[in-house]
Amino acid sequence: MPRRHDTATCRATPDYGVRVPPTSAAPAPTAPTPISRKHDAQPKSAKQGESAAQGVPAPQGDSGPPRATAPQADPGASASPAPQANPATPPGPAPDPLIGRTVAWFAAARRDLPWRAPSRTPWGVLVSEVMLQQTPVARVEPVWRAWLGRWPTPAALAAAPTADVLRAWDRLGYPRRALRLHECARVVVERHGGTVPADEAALRALPGVGEYTAAAVAAFAFGRRALVVDTNVRRVLARAVGGVALPAPTPTAAERQTATALVPDDDATAVAWAAASMELGALVCTARSPRCGECPVGDLCAWRAAGHPGDEHAHRRRAQAWHGTDRQCRGRIMAVLRGAPGPVPRSVIDAAIDAAIGAAISTAVGAGTRSAGAAPESRPDRAQVTRCLAGLIEDGLVEQTPARAYRLPAD
Repeated sequence: MPRRHDTATCRATPDYGVRVPPTSAAPAPTAPTPISRKHDAQPKSAKQGESAAQGVPAPQGDSGPPRATAPQADPGASASPAPQANPATPPGPAPDPLIGRTVAWFAAARRDLPWRAPSRTPWGVLVSEVMLQQTPVARVEPVWRAWLGRWPTPAALAAAPTADVLRAWDRLGYPRRALRLHECARVVVERHGGTVPADEAALRALPGVGEYTAAAVAAFAFGRRALVVDTNVRRVLARAVGGVALPAPTPTAAERQTATALVPDDDATAVAWAAASMELGALVCTARSPRCGECPVGDLCAWRAAGHPGDEHAHRRRAQAWHGTDRQCRGRIMAVLRGAPGPVPRSVIDAAIDAAIGAAISTAVGAGTRSAGAAPESRPDRAQVTRCLAGLIEDGLVEQTPARAYRLPAD
């Protein structure tokens, strides 16, 4: 499962056009209400995330309030839109108050995002799910719009030069995702006639598509019942059902059993629950600052009933460093090559990295966050640049010319 991204924020969830199951409004918080679970599955812990992943990472920090923006059409609307739920077949009754209330809350609180539009396409949903791994919504949305405007179908992306794909990926990070998405488009064209498959097994066979992404596309693009669990969902279930502050660093069999038992039997309610539980984790049940007073299921929450105990897995978590890491160096090299019209000599790459480090140090010192002497980036490491260039070449993201200059891949 992904995510990857603040871990509370990486995933966005579509509005798939289903009707909300009837449910009563959430009562004022009192004593916890027992929650019935299908198959009586109870986890001891659950995962923390990239996404994320897928998550979110994730993907990740879109932990702000919902944006009140006007609906905008999917740039890929020229392709066949994703199937909509049949309005004549409403969801069945919610099997659990946790589900019913969360879905009702989502109907009013969901964010207005382009991959949720009625005109969305399965391809647009797939692209959004790949981009939202390890990357927050705010950074993904403008790139997604530009991407779908340029390559509205798998066939369009499959025909694009690799260098153009990497430039369009811009600063989303983890650019190998762009290569996998490019390869995925080619496979969709070659094996599926340019149409994104609806079957989860067929989706998982696509390059760069794992269990989470396949389930999310099956649910949000095709309205099918699926087990859709990202970092946000894991956190919601860990607190509401498991009574712990955060899920374990890696997913457990117990949490998967609980998540599976909670998936409603009918397609429409299952899709609604998947989207709503993800949104609840992204907007209310966040990792660092949960807004328990705004939670529609606060009186059902086992963690709240237990007095909000601390994170029992805190000693197993490691904060991801950024400054001075190979990831940062790789990103700076890719930024230089994306902006260059042709091959770039090593000396130019070194000079650009020196300039970026100097600017970062000046900004940090000016803000009073550190002294120049203490800045970990104050000494450019040529060996690190050499190592990162070699890694980028191995990953297929960079090519070295006979003249020992560097460029994005040429098809």
